[in-house]
Amino acid sequence: MNKIYLDNAATTPVRKEVVEAMLPYFTESFGNPSSVYQIAQMNKKALDESRETIAKYIGSQTNEIFFTSGGSEADNWAIKGIAEAHKNKGNHIITTKIEHHAVLHTCEYLEKHGYEVTYLDVDDNGLVSPEAVEAAIKDTTILISIMYANNEIGTIMPIKEIGAVAKAHKIPFHTDAVQAVGQVRIDVKDQNIDLLSLSGHKINGPKGMGVLFIKRGLKLENLIHGGGQERGRRAGTENVPGIVGLAKAMELTYTDFDAKIEKMTKLRDKLIKGLLESIPYCKLNGHPTKRLANNANIGVEYVEGESLLLLLDMNGIAASSGSACTSGSLDPSHVLLALGIPHEKAHGSIRFTLGVQNTEEEIDVVLEKMPAIVQRMRDMSPLWEEVKNAMKN
Repeated sequence: MNKIYLDNAATTPVRKEVVEAMLPYFTESFGNPSSVYQIAQMNKKALDESRETIAKYIGSQTNEIFFTSGGSEADNWAIKGIAEAHKNKGNHIITTKIEHHAVLHTCEYLEKHGYEVTYLDVDDNGLVSPEAVEAAIKDTTILISIMYANNEIGTIMPIKEIGAVAKAHKIPFHTDAVQAVGQVRIDVKDQNIDLLSLSGHKINGPKGMGVLFIKRGLKLENLIHGGGQERGRRAGTENVPGIVGLAKAMELTYTDFDAKIEKMTKLRDKLIKGLLESIPYCKLNGHPTKRLANNANIGVEYVEGESLLLLLDMNGIAASSGSACTSGSLDPSHVLLALGIPHEKAHGSIRFTLGVQNTEEEIDVVLEKMPAIVQRMRDMSPLWEEVKNAMKN
């Protein structure tokens, strides 16, 4: 059965052009960039050019780009690095309740080591206000870390305004932009961002490859110690094929960017509208307009999300019930609970995330099959029987 892949927030297929760009650096140009001979210096040049490419698309300087193994490492480095480097100034960190676990678990780790963390509430659309961020600031605040866009519900935060608050108080501002890169235009200077995390496999690039943008002059302790790679900031022989692949993916992602976003937005809106109109007792999770172009998170009452996913899979449709990092957990999404959604309803939410490869015909198939699948599940639910009887009365 042909698979309709609608879980691009979890990962994306690597584009053919990315693979082709990477291949020579596995075999022909295999030198260690830290060595001095020609085959090594060719790879050093490839690293420099890749750094330039990535910097261009987020509005940074080339020497502010540091390669990591992915978004989780970048988040860990940003938060732990600031905490360690600024512990003489204070021990307070501000974040939100709906961050990715790479941020939340890092903050929980720091709490065990004497740091204080404020986890801000969000509204029922998943937004945190700049005013709430400012109100949480203390004399001991050393970092504000707010995600650019939520990986489950797609809500886009007011990053520029939050960054302005941080800047006014001279507090470093980190944003986890793993889901936002490739979906929005980013300019770290204009948006007052001091640290930014991104990941290659969310933009049709290779897995195991990410970046931490560190604003020039910002004091940050190293996370990985060893050699002098990445200008002494991140030890370990560079993953040259992965770095080249990530840069190529960034270039391709932002080529004809507006047209791609327009296409995905149109498909997303068609999917949301079609599901809400054809299935009773379901709602959109996340902000109706301030959301990623590829994200449709739908709460379906009187069904269980994991079972719904299995039936969709049997019908050739791949989707998700939330973050791929918590797949298999029986607990409802911490993001949906933070929106005030009850446990029983949070269990029935499903996330469709589109990619550039998806088509209108695929959306039509989902809209055709989804109502019947939901009805099949509800017909087996005693709760649905009670709802039907109440409707009759």
